[in-house]
Amino acid sequence: MRRIIIASLAGLLAAGCLLPSARAEMTADEIKRLGADLTPTGAEKAGNKDGSIPAWDGGLTRPPADFAPEKGYSDPFAQEKPLFTITGETVDQYRDRLAPGQIELLKRYPTYKMVVYPSHRTAALPQAQYDVIRTEGKGIQLVADGNGLANVTASTVPFPLPKSGVEVMWNHLMRFRGGTVNRWSAEFPVQADGSVTPVKRSEWWAFASALGNPEPNRLAYYLNAITGPSSMAGETLLVHETLNQVQENRRAWTYNPGQRRVLRAPEISYDSPGQGSDGLRTVDDYDGFNGAPDRYDWKLIGKREMIIAYNNYRLTDKSLKYKDIVLAHHLNQDLVRYEPHRVWVVEATLKPNVRHIYGKRVFYFDEDSWQVALADEFDGRGELWRVHEVFAIQYYDALVPWLAADAQYDLQSRRYLANYLANEEKPIRFGGPMDISRFQPDSLRRMSN
Repeated sequence: MRRIIIASLAGLLAAGCLLPSARAEMTADEIKRLGADLTPTGAEKAGNKDGSIPAWDGGLTRPPADFAPEKGYSDPFAQEKPLFTITGETVDQYRDRLAPGQIELLKRYPTYKMVVYPSHRTAALPQAQYDVIRTEGKGIQLVADGNGLANVTASTVPFPLPKSGVEVMWNHLMRFRGGTVNRWSAEFPVQADGSVTPVKRSEWWAFASALGNPEPNRLAYYLNAITGPSSMAGETLLVHETLNQVQENRRAWTYNPGQRRVLRAPEISYDSPGQGSDGLRTVDDYDGFNGAPDRYDWKLIGKREMIIAYNNYRLTDKSLKYKDIVLAHHLNQDLVRYEPHRVWVVEATLKPNVRHIYGKRVFYFDEDSWQVALADEFDGRGELWRVHEVFAIQYYDALVPWLAADAQYDLQSRRYLANYLANEEKPIRFGGPMDISRFQPDSLRRMSN
């Protein structure tokens, strides 16, 4: 495989990478910019010079008239025609707006393409979230060398004007996902020959700020129950995610119906293989990135205009079957929508004397949602190993910018993983009532009975 080394990224705005142990809160002048020349979450409100990226006008805050959750999320841009299509033959024309991983996928697979449409900046949050971002921004600080936060209770964008790479990552980790979420989805480890055994799961998320009685030092609670295939059905996973990961590491428990025991699971972190992924993703690959940032040095490269997957409402269509979406080598690219957007670029380099299977990772964060849009992941030799694409949508009924699905392509084994697909599952639910009792170790055994 061609050796791909991370070099300079042309057109990026330079930024420092030194990280103090604590960062001062936003100044009054910085706070005034939110909602003025910047969006309430810190993105540039204006469009770009050539008009290919529009100005942010508040985002998509109302469902289309034909929206019905049981049918998926109606595409408000269904009548639009593509602007152009990027293939392996034309990739060099667009190289300045693509990441190394995207270029490699286009060159490697003749059937992989990027169909590019007009850009729509649909990301929007509830007004209450904008208010708390301004209020708490006056005092939030990084602590423990960037591995924790202080003076934060409910903010979903702690650093709207980031000064370091780890601040951008904290914006991703804290971003708004509805407070509570109940999701039913399927994960597909796709072998080189196209064969696949889907893994289905039910998930419950609750962010500590959405619960009335969270425990100290908690960011979020996560509960996952596998419902298929039969060989895995009944396996459950519980995670308590902490705000200060040095003060208290992530706490995790698993339940295996064969053993009928609830066990502490400290291995559910970092580069351990993700549950149900057939080794195609790490635990911290989930949701773009999750968990403690302490094993990497985070360098803020700057902001860049790129073509990324965005407004992928077609991937939620419940008239589609999984066999229509999950193909050999890659997803059905006729169903994936790409648009020009601005992204923050952050380079994570593994620290000396610590372990992780990825020696370096380059993350591309959507400026409007702070969500990872794309990640290039390199092995210890500096070779591009995996390409992680995130297919974003705005859940307009809940005002949640999140993902419709993602795909992680393993270039070395020629396999890939498709995750979060829900076309044949129940509709996602945001904002429902949840009690902290659901997220206790004793609940794992009860769920499997």
